[in-house]
Amino acid sequence: MQARSALFDLYGDHLRPRGGRAPVAALVKLLAPLGIAPPAVRTAVSRMVRQGWLEPLRLASGPGYSITPRAARRLDEAAARIYRTGRVTWDGRFDLLVLDGPASRRERQRLAANLTFLGYGTLDEQTWVATRPAEDVDLLLTEAGVRFERFSAAHAAGTPGAMGLVRRAWDLAEIGRAYEQFVAEQRPLLASITVRSNDEDAYAARFRLVHAWRTFLFRDPQLPPALLPERWPGTAAASFFDRHAARLRPAADRYVEQCLDGGNRHTREKGR
Repeated sequence: MQARSALFDLYGDHLRPRGGRAPVAALVKLLAPLGIAPPAVRTAVSRMVRQGWLEPLRLASGPGYSITPRAARRLDEAAARIYRTGRVTWDGRFDLLVLDGPASRRERQRLAANLTFLGYGTLDEQTWVATRPAEDVDLLLTEAGVRFERFSAAHAAGTPGAMGLVRRAWDLAEIGRAYEQFVAEQRPLLASITVRSNDEDAYAARFRLVHAWRTFLFRDPQLPPALLPERWPGTAAASFFDRHAARLRPAADRYVEQCLDGGNRHTREKGR
């Protein structure tokens, strides 16, 4: 698990509901159960500051970092998709992008990753499609310096034609297999966490569960049911995730509060 990716998970899943800020000491303590060393945490934090995701601030317990408004928007969008709080609907229209893409391979790869995260699939190197328009896509393309045209379109062949287009843009068989593998890998790990497990172990298991599930933000565009195959593995995988994420949430919350309160208690003791 990379420190930068783990920090996004930590801020999104635990710190965003608590004001989106934390002292450095708490960040280090909260990522230690994942096997991430303090120097890696500090390096990742510095990188996220340079990229505009975090900003430094002074807390009562010492130096800390808060999410930026840009990060708050991205984390809120990711949380809605991770926990699938919104019902997936479709009006029968696609959001279609035709790009005059960047020249360098690295920039093209970065742009492709960002578009995939926003729910777009590629028909060819210049043409991207989504079943719903992403709020930030115009800003993303403008900031990347990419010239583009954008269309709203319905397939002339109706749902059958739309299903064919979807299968060109996304490898649904591969995504389905990834969901099945996710459940197979997580099941034995989660079975080892019981009511007798301590809060730190439950927190670490839940963190790894959410971290693994988060990768589907870059794989699965969460298509409307009308365009999915029958017995879609993603449905069973989502139920599995929801059940265990909810089961481990109380213990994970206790561990987070303990780590955050540790810094505050240290400050109070110094002030005596």
